[in-house]
Amino acid sequence: MQARAALASVLAVALILSGCARPARTIAVAGTPPPTSAPPPTPTPSPRPATKPPKPPLRPLPAKLPAGLGRNTGVRPVALTFDDGPSPTWTPKVLDQLKAAKVTATFCVVGREAQRHPELIRRIVREGHQLCNHSWRHDLDLARRPVAEIRSDLARTTKAIQTAAPGTKVPFYRQPGGRWTPEVLGVAKELGMRPLHWSVDPQDWDKPTAATIGKRIHAATRPGGIVLLHDGGGNRAATLAACPSVIADLKKRFGITRLH
Repeated sequence: MQARAALASVLAVALILSGCARPARTIAVAGTPPPTSAPPPTPTPSPRPATKPPKPPLRPLPAKLPAGLGRNTGVRPVALTFDDGPSPTWTPKVLDQLKAAKVTATFCVVGREAQRHPELIRRIVREGHQLCNHSWRHDLDLARRPVAEIRSDLARTTKAIQTAAPGTKVPFYRQPGGRWTPEVLGVAKELGMRPLHWSVDPQDWDKPTAATIGKRIHAATRPGGIVLLHDGGGNRAATLAACPSVIADLKKRFGITRLH
């Protein structure tokens, strides 16, 4: 009996020890989902830059030039006009030649150049020449743009001229490239300016020789003509070289007058 009791005690101890040696098991609570990793945060979209509204389309140019453009002095003498200045390189030299010949001209000035060189605007006025608005930056398509844009451009240019030479009148407007529309005519009239075109264009902007410029002007000029020349917008050496003979020829044949 004692031997059996001892054997039973040994077996009980062995069973207890073998149960403790097993790894502990985690008992899941019923109804609890298994743990999962948190999803990454959704990135905030970057704001898109504001897009500018599309510019309105340019209106088409009329098939022919509108009526009412100034192309004649109304008297026998002709008028000289100089575009695209004032230029610190060329305008003073043109003014010197006009002064030497004792004639006056009309200077169709670009607004931003007037703003850059106000002393030349003052000299033009001081020496008895006429001034003409030729747009702010010589925009060839200005007359095709919205009326409000045309008005702003012309008003800005006149303001620059009159800031340079207070009290100066600007009675004329000349459309860059002669690309007129009824809309730009209306705005110019509204701002107190008459449209100034030309009847003689030797195309000195294309840089022909001085002799060619002189021949073209001599052949094309008629009584009361308005001659288009340039004192700005590029190298005007040929125009300057042509001026003495051109002025002498026109004075002899017709006389030269100041536009009013």
